[in-house]
Amino acid sequence: MILAADIGGTKTRLAVFAEADSSLKPVQEGVFPSANYQDIADVIRAFLSSGPEKVSHAVLAVAGPVTKGQAKLTNLPWSLTEERLKQEMGFQSVSLINDMLAMAVIVPHLQGKDLYPLQTGHPDPLGNRAVVAPGTGLGEAFMTPACQDRWYAFATEGGHGDYASSTEEGRAFTVSLYEKEQRVSAEKVCGGQGIYRIYQYLQGQFPHEESPCLRDAVAAAADPVPIIVDGGMRSSSPCPLCVRTLRLYATLLGSEAGNMALKVMAMGGVYLGGGIPPRILPFLREGGFLQSFRVRGRMSFLLEAAPVHVILETRAPLLGAFCWWKERRGINS
Repeated sequence: MILAADIGGTKTRLAVFAEADSSLKPVQEGVFPSANYQDIADVIRAFLSSGPEKVSHAVLAVAGPVTKGQAKLTNLPWSLTEERLKQEMGFQSVSLINDMLAMAVIVPHLQGKDLYPLQTGHPDPLGNRAVVAPGTGLGEAFMTPACQDRWYAFATEGGHGDYASSTEEGRAFTVSLYEKEQRVSAEKVCGGQGIYRIYQYLQGQFPHEESPCLRDAVAAAADPVPIIVDGGMRSSSPCPLCVRTLRLYATLLGSEAGNMALKVMAMGGVYLGGGIPPRILPFLREGGFLQSFRVRGRMSFLLEAAPVHVILETRAPLLGAFCWWKERRGINS
């Protein structure tokens, strides 16, 4: 049996797969709040204690850079080492990979039900593909074609690069952020906490739009982002300030997705992963996202042709970790 994990700053998702499984259906699966555990070994023990499966190998997709078998998570105080985990857990092997690498690996395996098209475009079947995934942080990856319907996937730390907006409102927001934080990365704008930063910025400009009950909830919350998202997504009486926040966020995310698409010539498609895009799908459909995605001067024609999809499969990095393990060992899916 193979243990796969998607280790994020907010939650850790784990699953056990049969080694030769071709259905990508785990025999055991669970989700654990990352902050409740001292390290990943404690999470794995808690997970495996609820099932009889004997695990021989583990592949762990982590939200952070992986170098020489070691990883330090960006938004969680955990340090992981392949050899230490192998010895501690008694596995035959442990592989650490970047979670964005895992998400890129699974993209060719996704079906129609797993994707929502924002722009059909004119896809190049052999064109590069890009993944931009806002969640707790902001992950980015890309793929290039190999042979026999296979792809090479590459993780990046592009989310920590400097951010640039393509709209006037976006530039005004980032200027205000520069004044507070001296440096503005794409993750600070498009990661989960970017939603709260946008909310605070707009709060100063449109205080009358903030719902009084929401103001108290946001002020008291350890993580106000879910409250802001829920406030903007209500079917009845949504908070006007939350709606304005999510609209601006969608526009800012469009700028970064467009930047990534140009950098890797993603004419095979741009895929929005992570936990945030599926939750705010109505705002991504409104138009602000695609407008800021496309506006690239002389290169606008390229991004008008690039397909854009939202990944609806919430387990994408988890499934991608298992696919990566199988591909490394030449096991056909």
